[in-house]
Amino acid sequence: MKSFVAWLIRYDGLIVSYFNRQWKCRLLDIMMPRITHLGGATGTISFLLCWLIFSSKEFKMWAVEGFVSLAGSQLIVQLFKNLLPRLRPYLKFSELHTFPNPLTDYSFPSGHTTAVFSVVTTFVLHLSNYVYILLPIAFLVGFSRIYLALHYPSDVLIGSCLGSGFAMFTMYGFEWLELTR
Repeated sequence: MKSFVAWLIRYDGLIVSYFNRQWKCRLLDIMMPRITHLGGATGTISFLLCWLIFSSKEFKMWAVEGFVSLAGSQLIVQLFKNLLPRLRPYLKFSELHTFPNPLTDYSFPSGHTTAVFSVVTTFVLHLSNYVYILLPIAFLVGFSRIYLALHYPSDVLIGSCLGSGFAMFTMYGFEWLELTR
């Protein structure tokens, strides 16, 4: 197990460095800080509020599911961040570039990635035709977290699994509540 953890730490750092330094270009430097915010509180909550306000009555429940999934998954993220403290890549490796005013809390798992996957998965489960629009957005948010040296690939991978898993758990919970009424 120790050898796997050592391997993971080594390659996580190499992958972040590769994308952060080798892929560095003006276009990505402009786009990635904007894309990353789609997975933040403002992006995810705004999407859910718009869905709640502007969708027809039959679809409003999906926004409620999304809020439950988002809130629950973020509680798990905070639990992990406190139990498994891991410095963010830009704090560990001084040669990495990031944008002004980056987060300074712990890295594992990625809260932005967890959030966007919890919301996107909620809607993909109900609107499977939108998978080709919504999933690429979620993957771009995850990639942006690595490109900006805010997270390691394993932070993003675990965040995507947590978000998607919690969305599925939430959907089945809502279905169970509906059946037991």
